[in-house]
Amino acid sequence: MKYGIAIFPSKNLQDKVNSYRKRYDPHYALIAPHITLKEPFEATEEELQEQIAFISSIANETEPFSIFINKVGSFHPVNNVIYLKVNDSEQLKSLHDQLYTGPLDHQQPYNFVPHLTMGQKLSDEEHSDVLERLRMIDIEHEETIDRFQLLYQLENGSWTVYETFRFGKGV
Repeated sequence: MKYGIAIFPSKNLQDKVNSYRKRYDPHYALIAPHITLKEPFEATEEELQEQIAFISSIANETEPFSIFINKVGSFHPVNNVIYLKVNDSEQLKSLHDQLYTGPLDHQQPYNFVPHLTMGQKLSDEEHSDVLERLRMIDIEHEETIDRFQLLYQLENGSWTVYETFRFGKGV
């Protein structure tokens, strides 16, 4: 089965991102707005149990941290993805890096750029037009992150939460 690990931000931020995603992201109905911590990976049921124990230990050692969002970015020319940039933080980078060690160790397909996708699979012309429009929005957002989710992919391609991991011992 295919799994992934992500942070789902507050409902308020998800609603803001979804107001754009429903127009510009064909994956809108497959997964809620999220920050990908670990790209999709395959695991058997036996492997998953070991991985969950490992993920739980990482969560227990992680303290809640803040994320800041204040601009729209793009991965163009690599691909036509438009996103809200999550400012780099040492805690977020550390969490990401830990989720690629131990029983979760495998090659990272991309450099880690924390973000919330607003649009993707746009033509070059559409990407340019939408990006310029979205760069004009005034976005200043900060929130505290105190959990992340292990997800699995259903047969229809959508993603759903398998387990939620809260940060800190007994928090």
